[in-house]
Parts: sequence; C-alpha cells; structure tokens
Amino acid sequence: MQAFQRRPKWLKKWFPYLLVAPAVIYLLLITLYPGVYAAVQSFYAVKFGPWNPVGWANYAKLWNDYQFWGALRNTLIIGSISLALECTIALTLAFFAYRDPWVQGWRIIFLIPMLFMPSAVAFIFKLGFLDARVVSDILMGVGLIERNLAIQSSIWMSRALLVLADVWQWTPFLFIIFVAALQGQDEEIEEAARLDGASWTAIFFNISLPLMRPIIAVALILRGIDISTMFTNVHIVTKGGPAFGTETMSFLIYRTGFKFFNFGYASAMSVIMLILTIVIAQFVVKRAFVSART
Repeated sequence: MQAFQRRPKWLKKWFPYLLVAPAVIYLLLITLYPGVYAAVQSFYAVKFGPWNPVGWANYAKLWNDYQFWGALRNTLIIGSISLALECTIALTLAFFAYRDPWVQGWRIIFLIPMLFMPSAVAFIFKLGFLDARVVSDILMGVGLIERNLAIQSSIWMSRALLVLADVWQWTPFLFIIFVAALQGQDEEIEEAARLDGASWTAIFFNISLPLMRPIIAVALILRGIDISTMFTNVHIVTKGGPAFGTETMSFLIYRTGFKFFNFGYASAMSVIMLILTIVIAQFVVKRAFVSART
C-alpha cells in the first residue's frame, strides 16, 4: 500500500484504466472491428477475388429486393410475437411468485430451459413436431386432432413453432429479471397501499409496474436484440421455409454470404439491420425512462 502511494500522481490516476484496458481492447476487437469491417465491405462487390468498389449499389439493390423485405417482415413478426408472449408470461408468473419464499430460494430451477444449448432446443422441437411427430401422435391419441399437423406446409404454423421454441427457452430470462426487480422494491410502499385497502392487483399495476418500466425496457431490448439475430432455430427447424415464410434477417445474411458468396451484399444487409436495431432500442429506452421519471 505504501509503495502504491509513493508512485507518481499520473500513474495513480491512470492505474484503474490500465487494469480495464485489456478487457476493453478485447471487446473492441470482437465488436467494433467486425462492425467497421462489414460497413466498409458493404461498399464493395466481394466474392473470392479482389474487392471491386460499387459505392451505394448494394444499398440501392436492397430497395427492390423482395427477399430482403420478406426477411425483415418475418423477423418483425416472429420477434414481436415472441417478445410479447415472453413479457406477458414472465410478468404474470412474477406477479404470482415474487413474494413466495420458495421462489426466492429456488430461482435456479426456473433457469433450467436457458441452460440448454439453443441448437439442442431446436433439435428437440424439430423432433417433437416435425421428424418424429410426437406431438401429433399425442394429440391424435387424445382425440384433439384427426391427422398429423401439417406444420411444414403452413407458413403461420412454422412461425408458431419458432415462436414456441423461443418462448419456452427464454421466458425464464425475463421472469428472473422481473422477479428480482419486484423483490428489490420497497415493501413499505406496498404495505402502505395495502393498509389503505388496495388489492394486490391494484398495487402491482399502479405502483410496482410503473417503477419497473426502465428495467422492463432494458430486459426487452436485450431479448429483442437476441431475437432479431435468430438463426439457430430457423436453420435447424424450418430452413427458412415454407416459401421463405420463416426466413429471418440473420438466415438471409448467412445464405447470401456463405451460400451465394456475395459478401458485400450480405454486409450491406447487416449494416441496415444494425441501424434499425439501434434506432428501435434508442426509441424504447428513451420512452421508458421518460415515462418512469414522469
């Protein structure tokens, strides 16, 4: 300790930054550099030969690319439905469980679906609904349906299968965050409202939920960013079909870059997706924190 105090003032000032510098450099290398690289590459026609500059041609091509707009629409549909269901289910479970001592002691149980690898979850749902038709056999056995579910021939059923897989695995993520947020609130406020005759439902919607808005916004942004990059479930379960009805932006970028080897065009898609994600996230955060302050 005395040796540290004898060091020059400039060293003591910059010492904390030197400690975190390796982590910062590492994060910049794996995040900032690939982003800049993709942005630069989007202005070139890149395959396996030299980079040929094309200016804004890749971006102009996106305007008339029906597959790009279809993938963007699919991403919004699948992502918004998944996010809405996950948020609703997680908030409902948190409302009933956040004061339960059993939940406080056994939170890890609720995280079990998240412990599975996404590829393993995708294979489980593919096996149960498509390959082995386990779910169809069970439903026919109890008399709910008369024939196998034709999921692979229906766009909306295929989308529903992707939504179901995502909701099953990642609802616990939001649930744990919401329970922690509720348990971190001041119990005296709830007790005062309850003594005034307010029901638990009124307390939740008029006191607890408004206080949770910033936390809910951050949690939804984290999940929304993850959903916007949905690839594993699409690649394993539906392959983007039927008729490109479940092809998300990540899967289209993968197919454009690694199947058709049009890396410049795929980079342009990635840049547009990144910009849209940042704009939407900024809008949600700004609205949530402004609402929380007012």
